Amino acid sequence: MISPADPPEDAGARGPGLKLLAVTACPTGIAHTYMAAEKLAQAAQALGHEIKVETQGSIGAENVLTDNDVREADGIIVAADKDVDLSRFVGKRVLTVGVAEGIHHPERLIDRVRTAPVHRGAGPGAGAAGPPGAEGGRERGALYKALMNGVSYMIPFVVVGGLLIAVSLALGGHTTPEGIVFHSSFWQSVHDIGVIGFTLMIPILSGYIAYAVGDRPALVPGMVGGWIASHGELYDSKAGAGFIGAIATGFLAGYVVRWIRKVTVPEFVRPIMPVIVIPIVATSAVGLFFVYVIGRPIAWVFEHLTNWLGSLTGTSAALLGVLLGLMIAFDMGGPVNKTAFLFGAGLVSRNPEVMGMCAAAIPVPPLGQGLATVLRRGLFTQQERETGLAALFMGFFGITEGAIPFAAARPARVIPANMLGGAVAGAVAGLATVKDSVPHGGPIVAVLGAVGGVPMFFVAIAVGTVVTAMATVTLMTLGGGAAPRMPGAVAAVPAVPPAAGGGSVEVTGAATALSGHLTEASVRPWLAARSKEAAIHELAGLLAATGRVTDLDGLVGAVLAREALGTTGLGEEIAIPHAKTDAVAAPVVGFARSEEGVEWGAPDGTKARLIFMIAVPEEMAGDEHLRILAMLSRKLMDPGFRERLLSAGGVGEVMGVLGEVS
Repeated sequence: MISPADPPEDAGARGPGLKLLAVTACPTGIAHTYMAAEKLAQAAQALGHEIKVETQGSIGAENVLTDNDVREADGIIVAADKDVDLSRFVGKRVLTVGVAEGIHHPERLIDRVRTAPVHRGAGPGAGAAGPPGAEGGRERGALYKALMNGVSYMIPFVVVGGLLIAVSLALGGHTTPEGIVFHSSFWQSVHDIGVIGFTLMIPILSGYIAYAVGDRPALVPGMVGGWIASHGELYDSKAGAGFIGAIATGFLAGYVVRWIRKVTVPEFVRPIMPVIVIPIVATSAVGLFFVYVIGRPIAWVFEHLTNWLGSLTGTSAALLGVLLGLMIAFDMGGPVNKTAFLFGAGLVSRNPEVMGMCAAAIPVPPLGQGLATVLRRGLFTQQERETGLAALFMGFFGITEGAIPFAAARPARVIPANMLGGAVAGAVAGLATVKDSVPHGGPIVAVLGAVGGVPMFFVAIAVGTVVTAMATVTLMTLGGGAAPRMPGAVAAVPAVPPAAGGGSVEVTGAATALSGHLTEASVRPWLAARSKEAAIHELAGLLAATGRVTDLDGLVGAVLAREALGTTGLGEEIAIPHAKTDAVAAPVVGFARSEEGVEWGAPDGTKARLIFMIAVPEEMAGDEHLRILAMLSRKLMDPGFRERLLSAGGVGEVMGVLGEVS
């Protein structure tokens, strides 16, 4: 770590001949990282400046900036869409922007860094590039990445906790009027361990959202805030705030920490800020705010919802079933869900039909989301598909929380789908007068003999599950997911490519480029697709022709999921859709050209005419092939190379041009 330097008061007036540093990074570290580095280097050379660029890609940091580099630098440009440690730049002029700015406006950045603010820091590790709201960044993208950070850490707790509870119920449980109890202390212990996992999932979700927003000092306030959110007894509520409350406390903790870090403190206090002062102040603030400000409305909502449901017991069974189903599926463990469940549980002895409606709706969210991952695998990532299988299992045992990872990742699409299926299941159960004599739900209660009207109970669950799955798939497709396609289908290819210097070409697959990751079999002179989604499907089918793709739908889903984080349209008529996924057995690269261009959302507004698709297995995400792809990204910044690639005739000529990458 270097010592803080004095502010470079004269750096802005030195004119040509500046000594500059830069750091480039994108979330996946494959294309944007290296293209931004090449553009900055070219611009600096043209303007007569010296520049050294550190790239933080999937293969790790390269051309790393040393303490001497920093000490002698007149300014630092950080063009990144992920966290970059700025503490080593204390005392230097630092300009932080999104990575796209480095690609499209390098000259402007070099000019602006002369008058950029001096980075003062806020203790060890302070200052991450590309926070929400940073210049050149995208607030929505940063918020989404923070949310997904929390979801990814939460999923193992959901799966482990849910499956342990399910196993204990299946092998050691039996029904009583009080609920499901266990034959032995062993299965009770297994169940308790599962409950611990479930209890921790809400604080984990909150904590790692906070961590993504405010870095390490935000982890403790985020987790403590999540624990408070999930324990309603701390704010006089019979139900906690569930995963929605955890999302709120996660972002709240993260932004509180970021605000505290901006406060100027004496020099002697700075070393203890990130380990003592910030966590204590932020934890107290978030915790007390939730208990005294947010918690009271939650308790009020719980009480009044309970009273309102009590007033509806004499109404239509179908209407009551719809309402209970909507509430059960809304927040999956939050105050609305708990209100409906406890209302039904309280009437088990006097009116078991009410609990029957709840019991039918309880498994629908996890079963529906699990079924959706089976029906349309291409819409989901590999991790989501694995979570979907666990959700199916949890749904059978009445564990509604199995759907939380899906709802947390896509609340606007998943929650309405869950509610629609839950309402249908509740209505069918109400109309059929299904009875449940224990305060639990899911098919397991019927298997254990606690349900009256078993056939219609299963019909209600099945119909609700299908409705949820179909609604989820529909909403995801309309919201920008994969275009409808039969599993395994590949986009059609024209028999004769458009005339552009070549006729039809016989693809032999013999020649290779880019260290063998791109072959003649994975090159198509001209795309048939006219939209981005269709192009992704067509290119995925092209990669499948190499024999390296094990799951075509999984590959498409992974690429679309990467696009959801931010466009891979780089400008200059280039797009490089890519994914790290176990849907491929080995690294593979495909290339195709578009005669008219495909709208890819590039920052410079150009349509993509040169399109590369890159897919690598998860376990090989840091191997040599990424070095080749880094060189490709840099080469694509050469206008002459791009022109030769566009004007090449058939596959053989295209492979010859790509052979220049070295």
